[in-house]
Formats: sequence, C-alpha cells, structure tokens
Amino acid sequence: MAHNKSYNSPWSLKFNTAALVLIPAAVGINYLGKLFVGMLHLPLWMDSIGTCLAGCLAGPVVGALCGAINNIIYGLTMSPISMVYALSQAGIGIVVGLMAYYGRMRTIGGALLTGLLAGLAAICISTPLNIIFWGGTTGNIWGDAVYAVCLANNQPVWLASTFDEIIVDLPDKIVTILIVMGMYSNMPKSLLSLYQSNGKIESLD
Repeated sequence: MAHNKSYNSPWSLKFNTAALVLIPAAVGINYLGKLFVGMLHLPLWMDSIGTCLAGCLAGPVVGALCGAINNIIYGLTMSPISMVYALSQAGIGIVVGLMAYYGRMRTIGGALLTGLLAGLAAICISTPLNIIFWGGTTGNIWGDAVYAVCLANNQPVWLASTFDEIIVDLPDKIVTILIVMGMYSNMPKSLLSLYQSNGKIESLD
C-alpha cells in the first residue's frame, strides 16, 4: 500500500514552513466555500474543501487544525454556534489526512471511500451537537425536511437527527472529496515536494 511520502508520520506535530502557510490558505478556502453556498442556498455545506486538501497535503493534524480554525473564525464573525462544530471539522481533517497518507486519494474508488468515511465522521460528531444545541435539526432545508418527516412518523429525535445529517453530510463530503482529489492528483511534484519533512521544520511541541 503506497503511502503519501510528503510527510513521515501522520501524527507528527512538526510542520515545515509550507505546511504552516497552508493553514490560513485552507481556512480561507473553507470560509469562501461556506459563504458561497450560504448565498446561493445550496443543499450542501462545501465548507471543508480546504480542510480535506490540507489533510491530503500535510497530514491529519494539519487537516484537523484547518477545520477547527475555520469554524472558530466563522463562529467569531458570522455565527457563534459554528464554533462547537470545530470538532466535526477536525474529525473530517483527521479521516481525510489518514486516508491520503495510506494512498486512498489516488483513485476514484479510494476517494469515494474517503468521502463516505469523512461523511460518517461528520455525522457521528455533529448529530449529538445538533440534538444538544438545535433540538436535532441542522439548519439545512433538505435535511430538516427529512427530520420533520421522521418526527411526523413518530421516529425518535436521535434517529430523525441522524437522517437529517446523513441526507446532507454524505453527499457533501463525497462531492468535496472528488473536488479535492481532482486538485490533489493534478498537482505537480514540485509543489507536493514543498510539504516534505526535510524542509525547514517548525514545532508545536
């Protein structure tokens, strides 16, 4: 199984300069994606493209940081409740970073599996948060319609909330991962080499 050779260990807290520069860039991509979808009222989130790309390039730790920072910034500037979903974004970054490390982002099948796992991670983390803070809804019109149908059919809130997340998060993460795969697989080796661990190292230890 081919590993992503752009870093030695998926759990390293030592990042080279390129990885550190990637963090604000990825956060910006996430922020713009979420803003764009919000303006057009699309049935997806599209707020984790930068998180997933960072996970592919620099590993799960950087991916998790990008995701978490993105939601903290969005929470401070747009919607305070978004900050609690930093946990979900971090989970997505970890999953995608690990899948890329083990070479799964080089094929369509591997990317689809990555999208599925990233979606499941988001569902598992976000559903309890939705129940705690929103009574089980997501705020997405498509997902919340499914939630309402489930409650109308006497389904428990936790199940309705889970279906609410599934109907939004799985398609969103699969589309996101396919976009990221297109970007990642077409990057020149000279760019990928910037994330190799033999560059200048900064430590978070």
